[in-house]
Amino acid sequence: MKKAIRRMLDTIESEVHYTRSLIGRDALDPRVMAAMGRVPRDHFVPPNLRPLAFDNGPLPIGHGQTISQPYIVALMTDLLELEPEHVVLEVGTGSGYQTAVLAELATRVYSIEVIRELGVASAERLQALGYSNIEYRIGNGYAGWPEHAPYDGIIVTAAASQIPPALVEQLRPGGRLVIPVGLPYMHQELMLMEKDAGGGIHSRDILGVAFVPLCEMPAGNDDAAR
Repeated sequence: MKKAIRRMLDTIESEVHYTRSLIGRDALDPRVMAAMGRVPRDHFVPPNLRPLAFDNGPLPIGHGQTISQPYIVALMTDLLELEPEHVVLEVGTGSGYQTAVLAELATRVYSIEVIRELGVASAERLQALGYSNIEYRIGNGYAGWPEHAPYDGIIVTAAASQIPPALVEQLRPGGRLVIPVGLPYMHQELMLMEKDAGGGIHSRDILGVAFVPLCEMPAGNDDAAR
């Protein structure tokens, strides 16, 4: 297991080096890399795919969804520039893997999943692994989670056709939003959006990606994932 994790971390470092001109950094924050090394990725994939858990590729998790490749998880986390006191909103719990990495770095994580079966299973999995600083909701990620706003960081793990205005509104001045934007199964860009102290918005494209589409849920169906 330790060799598989080390191989995964080495591959992430190689990908960072290869894409450094796009992502604007030569290395990821050591705290992010340490978190990637602590989270047992094999717990977040179907049993038959566990031999592939630490490979640098996405894997299916059911319901037409995937767990993102480790490099993308690490990069998106790094772009948030999280501090231990930060509060984060995640749109798209999925398997819960990205959620766990965030929970290793922030004081509180609020995570929304539109597919009930995934949300419930992920909440149970993360609780069994001992994560106590995460709150879960089944609901519409486009609307965010206004009750706990503003957030120091917001991360979206599925591609939206445009940046949801509610997420911009719920971001704290000085906060960062990381989101893939583009049409389903076509060209998408991973985007970093920052809100300055005066509420101004600054955004830039990071690199091309391929994510499943961000789905909406009819209003009134949000609830806790327990």
